Amino acid sequence: MVDYLLKQISENGQLRAYAVNATEVVSDAQRKHDTWSTSSAAFGRTIVGTLLLSAAGLKGDTKMTVRVDGDGPVGKIVVDGNAQGTVKGYVANPHVNLPLNDKHKIDVRGGVGTVGTLSVTKDLGLKGPFTGQVPLVSGELGEDFTYYLAKSEQTPSAVGVSVFVNDDNSIGVAGGFMIQILPGADDRLIDILEARLKEMPRVSDLLQQDMTLEAIIAEIVGELPMKTLEQMPVKYECDCSKDRFAKALSSVAPADLQQLIDEDHGAEAVCRFCGKKYQFTEIELRNILMAQ
Repeated sequence: MVDYLLKQISENGQLRAYAVNATEVVSDAQRKHDTWSTSSAAFGRTIVGTLLLSAAGLKGDTKMTVRVDGDGPVGKIVVDGNAQGTVKGYVANPHVNLPLNDKHKIDVRGGVGTVGTLSVTKDLGLKGPFTGQVPLVSGELGEDFTYYLAKSEQTPSAVGVSVFVNDDNSIGVAGGFMIQILPGADDRLIDILEARLKEMPRVSDLLQQDMTLEAIIAEIVGELPMKTLEQMPVKYECDCSKDRFAKALSSVAPADLQQLIDEDHGAEAVCRFCGKKYQFTEIELRNILMAQ
């Protein structure tokens, strides 16, 4: 199944629904960063959550950065997303593989931790970016994204993010959903949704059954008529380049650049988002130094 994100709205205008199959997106991230099971699940859930938030909150050339900074061994997770369904990211400690939790599932909470923050920085093309931040309330991340939307954006929502990791650390499936209640929604609808969400299987279980995103949303909203607003592809893609790293090197202190020239006779820059390496010769470093 090709990765894509689906946006729908109820015909009565009371809720918006988003669902995403991000299996190949998370697989790309896993391969690029060589993540182990706990790190894969935490990183993948953050990627899925970023895709959902980007779809709901971005337009045009705008972008956002999601940071999960908990006290668990996985460490900081950073994911960039844009309105076109493209993400890139990194995890501080990719090689974390904890024992399964008491539900015999990957211990994402143990990997992420329960003390820390989830922050979302949006660059909307205004004078400066805006950052909303909330404390972690779960460490499972779905609940944390839900809490962020309620507290920082005052949007009543339900977010589910799920990643199934195979025994060899490859990604089986990855996906998620986000339901947002719109102003004027009937309280009975909210009660029905809450009840259905409590009984709903994990999105990864539904994707393993080859369920479509339309069917996953229907699993949540029941018989409420929905109409599709947009269906868009999603992908993991890094926009790094040697020119970008050259600009970064131009901001390095002249003394430090001179030290690279004198001692190392060059430099190697490694992209944190994709692992690609860029080599700078001694001559290139001298040219950057002279241009400062």
